[in-house]
Amino acid sequence: MRTKHPKRQPLTIAAGTPMLELDDVQVNYGGIKALKGVKLRVDPGEIVALIGSNGAGKTTTLKTIVRLLPLAGGKMRFAGADIEHRSTEEIVELGVSLVPEGRAIFPNLTVRENLDLGAYVHRDAASMRETLEDVTQLFPRLGERMKQEAGTLSGGEQQMLAIARAMMARPTLLLLDEPSLGIAPKLAQQIFQSIRAIAAAGVTVLLVEQNTRMALSVSRRAYVLRTGEIALDGTSADLAKNPEIQAAYLGG
Repeated sequence: MRTKHPKRQPLTIAAGTPMLELDDVQVNYGGIKALKGVKLRVDPGEIVALIGSNGAGKTTTLKTIVRLLPLAGGKMRFAGADIEHRSTEEIVELGVSLVPEGRAIFPNLTVRENLDLGAYVHRDAASMRETLEDVTQLFPRLGERMKQEAGTLSGGEQQMLAIARAMMARPTLLLLDEPSLGIAPKLAQQIFQSIRAIAAAGVTVLLVEQNTRMALSVSRRAYVLRTGEIALDGTSADLAKNPEIQAAYLGG
């Protein structure tokens, strides 16, 4: 698989500056504190996993980063710039793309039409063609199904489409929410190979994944979220050997 990825203008980021930084991020649902001072960082070129049980706040964290949910407090920075007051559209323009849980593809549109919806950042036809070529080389199955309605694809193929649509925006930071959920193991392995290829091409990845073993195998570092708070963090290799993690998430 080729590791080339869709191009955007080079991002200028000072040495030692995180690609993404959350500092004391708080989110409320009515009177419920969904995130209670979340603090994490993702450095350029990393794959970082965010793991935890259902309801821990993982999806809330990703939605908050792209401003689909309001902050109750805290700071968020992308490449050193504050983004907590930016709109979702502005954050996408900066280079952040979210692949949501459940894929959120448009089933009655074709594969090509779904990809086109992710490409609004393009300013010319040549850029669009190049990006389309890159994502179909990353996911050859999609290249073979351009005229097929997205709703007729398998679950794994729909997940490939959701990732490819996000890549059409040429992100610098890709947020992935549960990419293996409801997908056959063989296709899930292919999707994770694609995630490695995306990262190898220079895209930074923050991964939320219910398959903890797979998440720790593909990431360099990880955070464990528990009831809206970061309970543990460290290298993925160290966390995979942690007895608490093994007992709670790895069946150890």
